[in-house]
Amino acid sequence: MIDLLEWFPAYLLVLVRMSAFVITLPLFSYQNVPSMYKVGFSFFMAWIVFFAYEWPVIEIDALFFTLIIKEALVGLTIGFVASLVLYAIQVAGGFIDIKMGFMIANVIDPQTGAQSPMTGGYLYTFALLFMLATNAHHLLIDGVFYSYQFVPLDQPTLPLGDKGVVMHVVTSMNTMFMLAFQMAMPIVGSLFLVDVALGMVSRTVPQVNVFVVGLPLKIIAGFLMLFLVMGPFFILVSHLIETMIATMRVLLELYGGF
Repeated sequence: MIDLLEWFPAYLLVLVRMSAFVITLPLFSYQNVPSMYKVGFSFFMAWIVFFAYEWPVIEIDALFFTLIIKEALVGLTIGFVASLVLYAIQVAGGFIDIKMGFMIANVIDPQTGAQSPMTGGYLYTFALLFMLATNAHHLLIDGVFYSYQFVPLDQPTLPLGDKGVVMHVVTSMNTMFMLAFQMAMPIVGSLFLVDVALGMVSRTVPQVNVFVVGLPLKIIAGFLMLFLVMGPFFILVSHLIETMIATMRVLLELYGGF
């Protein structure tokens, strides 16, 4: 029979990592998810993971509090890196809104509680629905479950100052901006051609007020291009999800010294 008091410290450490993951992971951490569900999900995920592995006996001493900080950092940083890659969609929406003239009308994103561009929120919602439709959120849970194969429970520290970890975070940010540029480029490029056409019209027909005609024309052109590129957009979202999973795995490998 399992001695609960003997294994209770190990379960607490598992619960800390699961809770930190849920706080920062995409889909699970949003404000419109009730806190009661987040707590319950973390508790039962920790319960499942606890009986899936063999844990060392851990005593509650000074090292135990160091392990608590380490477990919280593992969950928070891995979830943050995953969210960072996914926010490429918001950045792409910001690029599009600048060209369409929507940047002056930011809206409150109900999922994060922060201001976001209108087109970015629209595309981000479709990306989240795509993740749910393709069961990509199961891959996030798999990443949480198998994280103990890379970062053991009794590992006392994390190499946060290691050159490889820092370069990986910088590379992830670079990848995020590159994917955002690829998502926004068809629409931004088309609207740039509209600007060129309006400039030619203003030079050939000075009587036409391009400032009055240009804004609705760019909005109409932007919506038409947005409708046309939705297919390739989902292809980029699938690549973005693969990049997010790979980014989480590489960071865990760096934490574990693999």
